[in-house]
Amino acid sequence: MKPDKHFPVKARLFEHQYQAADVALAHLADGGGYALLMQMGTGKSLTSIAIVGKLWKERRIRKALIVAPLSILGVWEEEFQKFAAFGYELTLLTGSLTHKAEIIRGVSSPSLQVLVVNYESAWRLETELLRWHPDCIIADECHKIKTPGARASKTMHKLGAAAKYRLALTGTVITNKPIDVFSQYKFADPSVFGGSFYLFRNRYFDMTGYGKYTPVMKQAMETEFTQRLHSIAFRATKAECLDLPDTTDVIQRIDLESAALRVYRQLVKDSYTELQEGAVTVTNVLTRLLRLSQLTGGFLGSDDDPRPEQVSSAKLDALEEILESADGQKLVIIARFVPEIHAIEQMLTRKGIRYAIIHGSVTDRAAQVTAFQTDPTVQVFIGQIATAGLGITLTAASTMVFYSLDYSMSNYEQTKARIHRVGQRYPCTYIHLVARGTVDEQVLKALKEKADLAKTLVDDCRAGRNPFDPYRRMYAAGKDV
Repeated sequence: MKPDKHFPVKARLFEHQYQAADVALAHLADGGGYALLMQMGTGKSLTSIAIVGKLWKERRIRKALIVAPLSILGVWEEEFQKFAAFGYELTLLTGSLTHKAEIIRGVSSPSLQVLVVNYESAWRLETELLRWHPDCIIADECHKIKTPGARASKTMHKLGAAAKYRLALTGTVITNKPIDVFSQYKFADPSVFGGSFYLFRNRYFDMTGYGKYTPVMKQAMETEFTQRLHSIAFRATKAECLDLPDTTDVIQRIDLESAALRVYRQLVKDSYTELQEGAVTVTNVLTRLLRLSQLTGGFLGSDDDPRPEQVSSAKLDALEEILESADGQKLVIIARFVPEIHAIEQMLTRKGIRYAIIHGSVTDRAAQVTAFQTDPTVQVFIGQIATAGLGITLTAASTMVFYSLDYSMSNYEQTKARIHRVGQRYPCTYIHLVARGTVDEQVLKALKEKADLAKTLVDDCRAGRNPFDPYRRMYAAGKDV
């Protein structure tokens, strides 16, 4: 691991991150664009912060715009807090479009000004963002703009053309077919593949199949295509980055939809009222905590309810983003509740992704594990934390997503060990999906600190505090994304 004395970040960069930042800055010496094609878990956000911080320290930029999928906006806020060792003022664009436009017009700071917005809002706020005139634009998970004619893509092309520095971040620049790269590179650097999609397509592809709608790479152009692709890119995979730590925990906070948040707030109030009217016991507190945890996963109703009401898709949307960014890596997804598991199954089926699964009613556990471990076409393993946390090995994956958690420290640690054990060849990443301002945060905090969550909640209640509502200020602000 190399010291990062040349970069204004609070962490020491790993060798591959140092190289990526160094090469990118050399390429950007006189402006332009660069692509960080870094697989999930290799630290592309830290690398980007190092690059942006260096540009700010050298007085080359004053304003940075980060455009990302909705589900990971909060990750950027946390990553800047954790890693940025330079003055900055970061603003998440939240609320209505009118409110977001007002925020853009009011942003002013002697430090680096950083705006973070999702792709859909970016195209709706195109005029305001162009007027704000960012010096540097980061397109996170830039495969989201792979369709040249989409509104978000067109906006990013316009914004990119007006900015001096551009970074395109993704682990999977080719999500389906090589033709996907055109729009992403038109944002990063249109000189690589040109500005015309049709000229690009005609140069590198033959259109085949019924109706001539299927692009097939011309064999004679494969070498040139690959050389151009990598001419402005740094590629990093987990398999190559042997300097990565053994395990990395990532907390990905997501925001419940406005309607779901209202239901959640009401349930918090009702739960506290019920406790005040009855006995404050561990059982009563955990029963109400259970209902709140079910809601953050998207559902109202018990595991036994054949048709629980779905009130939120926020976590499911975030999981879909993670799957799209997996770049061919196998994933283990851990959830607590059966309705969540069924929703995940339906999403995977809709996307045509094969999976193995273990929950309470699955009897062929060994066959499910074998399929995931040995069949390259089985990309995902879904496990219920109470039944899939013991006695199985899932080392075909090095990334685990905790969709939801129970309150058992033993279950949590045992489940994490399914991928981090003998036979694992790569460093492991654990992604925790946490609904911001909800009991999800309390549960994860208790697990991390090995605290007795039930005792803490009971003590709060007996002291006259609502144990489920430590985030009243956030609610009062009506924070929506």
